[in-house]
Amino acid sequence: MKLFKSGSRSVSKTLKGCLGGMTIAASAFTLASCGGDKEDGAKDNKDASGDAVLRFSAIPDENTTAQGERFKPVADYLTKALGVKVKFVPSSSYGASVEKFENGDIHLAWFGGVSGVQARTAVSGAQALAAGQKDLAFKSYFIANAATGMTKSEEFPKEIANLTFTFGSSGSTSGFVMPSHYIMENTGKVPDEFFQKKPLGFSGAHDKTAAQVQDGTFQAGALSYGTYEKLVKAGKIDPAKAVVVWETPAFADYNFTAHPDLKKAFGDDFFDKLQKAMLDCKDEAALNALGRKKLVKVENSTFDAIGGVMKKLGVK
Repeated sequence: MKLFKSGSRSVSKTLKGCLGGMTIAASAFTLASCGGDKEDGAKDNKDASGDAVLRFSAIPDENTTAQGERFKPVADYLTKALGVKVKFVPSSSYGASVEKFENGDIHLAWFGGVSGVQARTAVSGAQALAAGQKDLAFKSYFIANAATGMTKSEEFPKEIANLTFTFGSSGSTSGFVMPSHYIMENTGKVPDEFFQKKPLGFSGAHDKTAAQVQDGTFQAGALSYGTYEKLVKAGKIDPAKAVVVWETPAFADYNFTAHPDLKKAFGDDFFDKLQKAMLDCKDEAALNALGRKKLVKVENSTFDAIGGVMKKLGVK
């Protein structure tokens, strides 16, 4: 069974085939055009003074209007640790971050599991360097509004089939792809067949999914466990109102992936230097920006299982 039309990483506004034609907002996963979401002069990897610049980006997994502010501490840390200019370049969607990487407009990205696989597949020589320690055992939460009466279960809660349901972004590992995988594993049905109330929602970000379930816009949804727990800790989500009803098995997810052009700009040993700077990071502001306590070494093969799920679901 395939979730996406084969032969393209883009997803049309209306997914056909086994998803039954459910409609997704145009911004959900369609790749941004090269001209509309790139920075002039980025490809030459130099700033106005002629100095080489490391440009990095990140998937907009939450609070999409404040990316620059959120990731500035990461740029500041890398600038100090590496002795090179580092600049954060925002991306408007998951697909846009992959396209920027493929086009050489950015050379380092904080990707999710799926977007990382896509980027490394598109760019020969790209390498996953580091991930949060928790990213090697990541999970998705299925949550439900308290008014449904649902409580946490060890078994997949098949009764959510009769509730209104929202995912995050259709490019999200923990907000769509892995939840879809586990729905299929537990029910034998793709989401559009399993859920009886249409249309399915795509909030676009984990924090929005949590808010929409809490306020009753949707009765249930799936999102990153890390974002849910952070929102609860911050008092933005009440776990008595947006109840965790099931958590998925663990999978590998977020990661820093480096573009091979970095070696041309900064030397053949730059991947090693960059990886060391990440693994040695004890900068609280930088780690907090990533929502991680520690970064650990990974390689491309760390995400082979995600790649296998993508093939099964037809995600390009």
